[in-house]
Amino acid sequence: MTLTVTILGATGSIGRSTTDLLAQHKERFRVGAVVGGRDAEALAKLARETGARFAALADEAAGPGLREALAGSGIACGAGEAAVLEAVGQEADIVVAAVSGAAGLKPTHAALRLGRTVALANKESLVCAGAAFMRDAARYNAKLLPVDSEHNALAQALGEGAVSDVAKMTITASGGPFRTWSTERIAAATPAEAAAHPTWSMGMKINIDSASLMNKGLELIEAHHLFAIEPDRLDVIVHPQSIVHGLVYWRDGAVTAGLAMPDMRVPIAHCLGLGERLTIERGRPLDLAAAGSLTFEAADEARFPCLRIARAALAQGGAAPTVMNAANEIAVAAFIRGEIPFYGISDLVERACTEFASRYARAPDDVEEALAIDAHVRAWSAEALPRMRAAG
Repeated sequence: MTLTVTILGATGSIGRSTTDLLAQHKERFRVGAVVGGRDAEALAKLARETGARFAALADEAAGPGLREALAGSGIACGAGEAAVLEAVGQEADIVVAAVSGAAGLKPTHAALRLGRTVALANKESLVCAGAAFMRDAARYNAKLLPVDSEHNALAQALGEGAVSDVAKMTITASGGPFRTWSTERIAAATPAEAAAHPTWSMGMKINIDSASLMNKGLELIEAHHLFAIEPDRLDVIVHPQSIVHGLVYWRDGAVTAGLAMPDMRVPIAHCLGLGERLTIERGRPLDLAAAGSLTFEAADEARFPCLRIARAALAQGGAAPTVMNAANEIAVAAFIRGEIPFYGISDLVERACTEFASRYARAPDDVEEALAIDAHVRAWSAEALPRMRAAG
């Protein structure tokens, strides 16, 4: 049986890993639609290589370039929000949701509403509107499969076990490029230094979230919704080798863990296989003797306050994670532009969480409400940036 796959965020790192796997298993999969951001040339090349039937760009202005690049191919295409949703509406068995940031909410939710199996790599969907997403997944009989290596490892370690038998779930962090840096050195870090992740290459924004450990905070919130587990049973541990991705601590004292080489094709293959294991060509098998030793250390929330802020938002609940994510996206973009220092990211996010703590106490009822909160907080954050710079 051939399965049809739609890839949202096809030109990003997850999208490229997905297309590599699909190319290795052409007898099992075909590509229905591919969606990108604004790079018409890259998406057109990918659409031709995969034999996609439909291609869409989120940036409407890039539409003419996409049409020109696909001329004569027979591949239908479009640009803008309507075209992205049209791509999601194409027939598919699995939708790989890998659009980065809050921009991924609408297309990911549209796939869920169609009852698709969604391989979820857009953690912001659950951070910003987790309750609504999980409710609608059940309502529309959709499956959410975790692509993030940490959550995929937790899912495999959990197996058929009951969450009620779990004492704690722990996700690992590499520690990022600043794991051994002093607070003073981190404060003076440049965007290039923050983006130099020691293990993964995930794009500028995600790499910087990893440097601040905000990425781990987002992943704790995602785990809370995926596994219906309370915040106080979730934890983070730093593991520089990035071989152990997630651990499940059982109430009888046993621990099961998900281990693999740091290769995103491993969790993607687990999702695409739908219960069957796919062979990964050119994959590096895990050799523990060659690895030598695996080390672990506590996460330092003093040097990495974004993790502390994310834990607080998760504990507070309501729309606090939605607010936090919106402010973080504005702050990271400002840091990349050189407008604020590295710790300006956590400063702005914490100010936003305080500002909106009582205003958005209730969790968003749906994606539209989550995006309205997101827009409001982004506007406030953009206006707060000049005041932060003026204050030094």
